[in-house]
Amino acid sequence: MTILAAQGLSKAFGPKVIASDVTLSIEDGERIGLLGANGSGKSTLAKMLAGFEPLDGGTLMLRRESTIGYLAQEPVLDPDTTPRKAVLAGLGAWADARARYEAASEALERGEGDASARLAEQARALADVERLGGWDRDHEATAMLTHLGVRRPDAAIRELSGGDRRRVALARLLVARPTLAILDEPSNHLDADTVAWLEGYLVDAYPGALLLVTHDRYLLDRVVTRTLELERGALHSYDGGYEDYLEARAVRTDLAERTESNRQNFLRTELEWLRRQPKARTGKQKARIARAESARDVVRPRSDKHAFLELATARAGKSVLELKDVTLAYGERVLVRGLDLILRPGERLGIVGPNGAGKTTLLRAILGEQPVAKGAVVRGQNIVTTYLDQHRIGLDDARSIFDNVAGDRARITIGEQSLEVRSYLERFLFRPEEQRQPVGSLSGGERARVALAKMLSRPGNLVILDEPTNDLDVAMLASLEELLVDTNAGAVVVTHDRWFLDRVATAILAFEGDGKVVRYEGNYQIYCALRPEPVCEETASDARARTSATDAPEVASKAETPRPKAKLTFNEKRELEGMLERIDAAEQGVARLESELADPRLYAERGSEVPKLTASLEAARAEVARLTARWEELESRV
Repeated sequence: MTILAAQGLSKAFGPKVIASDVTLSIEDGERIGLLGANGSGKSTLAKMLAGFEPLDGGTLMLRRESTIGYLAQEPVLDPDTTPRKAVLAGLGAWADARARYEAASEALERGEGDASARLAEQARALADVERLGGWDRDHEATAMLTHLGVRRPDAAIRELSGGDRRRVALARLLVARPTLAILDEPSNHLDADTVAWLEGYLVDAYPGALLLVTHDRYLLDRVVTRTLELERGALHSYDGGYEDYLEARAVRTDLAERTESNRQNFLRTELEWLRRQPKARTGKQKARIARAESARDVVRPRSDKHAFLELATARAGKSVLELKDVTLAYGERVLVRGLDLILRPGERLGIVGPNGAGKTTLLRAILGEQPVAKGAVVRGQNIVTTYLDQHRIGLDDARSIFDNVAGDRARITIGEQSLEVRSYLERFLFRPEEQRQPVGSLSGGERARVALAKMLSRPGNLVILDEPTNDLDVAMLASLEELLVDTNAGAVVVTHDRWFLDRVATAILAFEGDGKVVRYEGNYQIYCALRPEPVCEETASDARARTSATDAPEVASKAETPRPKAKLTFNEKRELEGMLERIDAAEQGVARLESELADPRLYAERGSEVPKLTASLEAARAEVARLTARWEELESRV
């Protein structure tokens, strides 16, 4: 059944058309990806569908009793609440029923009001809580925050980073389970393993329909069943995920080019005929002239423009970068312990690991901005570093695109080529009339392009990129990938984009906890095959067919060999030894609560305690299930 139907939507900001007569329907259970160039209006269209952006024209129809959840790129949360409370508050009716139950219970304990009325209200609230999912929703909220990497669920939201706030907002939406979830860049600020978990959850566990605005190509390919592309105000639909979209789009583009070629050939033929004809016209001649004029008035399809990225490099020695027994610490916490690393010209090192592990700190140490606790960071002879930070803090929002990139320069030199600033910015798809816009008025993707243009406007032979893929569209990502693959500069890249790492990385540096940082030769898929954690292997299996055997033949053959499951650590062995006793104790707790609730005297003498005991029983049963599942997991790895 149709959840949402959009008919003839239109939206424009001045001369810029976002949507022109857009028609769309979203069905139950659909998984839809929305693509488009930076600045095409994807986020605006998502807001229109979610009801957060007014329409200039058209209609939106939402099925009765259906709900829409929307994850914005910059979510707004109450700064005084906690992540746990924020997620529970997103449950709406459930949160209201729980609040009514707690208020009635507290009133009974204080002896306020009519006891029978309070008991009746408590019973009604309890029934609503059970109907809306039971008392386990609290545990579900905590588990979702944990899965998404929110480590302080009871801290004030004002104390969290912007990335943590996005994760809280995502957890709130997923726990609420709206009929249609519209997620704008859901993988931003998530590490690769968390994105892999999110993929699995969206595919296997999320019950509603999805609309994903994302440039994460693995996420699109694994989750999406239909792909939409917003292009110059028009919406095109393709069946399948990202690879299917690429193939179908190529067919559509080829057909448009052949149609335009035929039109041009027809016009040339008709023009020659018109030049040969006398001025007197017959009826047939007039009809032929009308056909020619009609063909002439067809709007020529605009060809796609691709960014042209280039980096001027200077000759480097045998080693671009060397880390000698480097240890990095943050307060008492050791982030990197005894790291030895050599980076040579043309090598591209991808850095992965959980959020907060120390990846950006390592980049700052390489740049000389972070002191090392031990060891040394040695840059090679004649090394010039170029750096793109993840927050784009090098941009001045009050100044224009042109001024941010040009600075005090009249021209920009790339190798032996000298370009006007205007021509240079056109390489990054900024038209001349756009170049005087203030950076503060740009979308996230457009800001990322400005930062990239500024970085590449100066020569360098060591490229350091911190989350470069955030907000960039797939075409710009492809251009950046091509630049890094073709250059002889060394590169160090922190990113959660697995497709990017598969295309670019010649080695992976993985943060594995407790200061342990390990280098794996090869791209992300090969790293996944060599790494014991199963979540990474499941992600790699979907894309392994894309890896060419010529990329790394010796390592790839190892990657295809099934690896044994990870052995138990010392702590896990100790946990397993006491697990059966813990399960037995938990089951005894369940038995005691069941016995107490089965006693008729409870209802006659202590009726007000029934709801609390019922909730305790549900929690005890959930704990037994959790312990049993954990025991089965550990036992299977023995």
